Amino acid sequence: MAEGRITRGTTGVNRLRRVDRWIAAQPVLRRSDDPVVVDLGYGASATTPLELHERLRRVRPDVEVVGIEIDPERVRIARERERPGVSFALGGFEVPLPGGRRAAVIRAFNVLRQYDESEVADAWQRMTARLQPGGVLVEGTCNEIGRVASWAAIDAGGPRTLTIALRLTDLERPSIVAERLPKALIHRNVPGERVHDLLQSLDRHWAYNAGLSNFGPTQRWIATVEGMRADGWPVRDGRARWRLGELTVDWESVRPG
Repeated sequence: MAEGRITRGTTGVNRLRRVDRWIAAQPVLRRSDDPVVVDLGYGASATTPLELHERLRRVRPDVEVVGIEIDPERVRIARERERPGVSFALGGFEVPLPGGRRAAVIRAFNVLRQYDESEVADAWQRMTARLQPGGVLVEGTCNEIGRVASWAAIDAGGPRTLTIALRLTDLERPSIVAERLPKALIHRNVPGERVHDLLQSLDRHWAYNAGLSNFGPTQRWIATVEGMRADGWPVRDGRARWRLGELTVDWESVRPG
């Protein structure tokens, strides 16, 4: 029996491009002996699994993407667009894969947003139980056109990182992502919570580096992230990813209090 419930299913072309390119850089995808990636809750069309496969096969040509949906009608429609490397199955948080296979990566985007915060931990546990050793669950949300996004990276031991990814052109302030935080954090953007402190610090550094706008928003963002690191935030990665409008920090620094 599929675990979960049917959500709205809204989707769109290129909506998940930011998280797709982050997944493409994950070591587990390159090292796995069975590079199967699950797009859980892909929505009303097959668009996002097909796009994910197209992006991932550039770095792992033998990658297999399985789109899993809890709505039988969505699965029926999506199967009309199956192709080598992309298939569709009925299911939910139990992540059914044939032959007892486990996923290297599970992407669950804009799914838990429609659940209660109290349901998040159990959903994470169910999904991570279906990962390969070293696998990762990528759970998050984005706006309708994919310009504002954030996600948690979770493994069998729990959440490890939070990533914020923004389109820098015309960005007024980084805290716009507050409306698109993962469900575990979206109600925690209040004084006294760590994620609130993170967003306040981001806005402060973004404003402080406004003068760098003359050199472009990317240079302003890099300076913002460097300022965050200098303040002691556990910032990961380096300029190559920062240039994409990303900021990744250890989950412990934003863990709900």
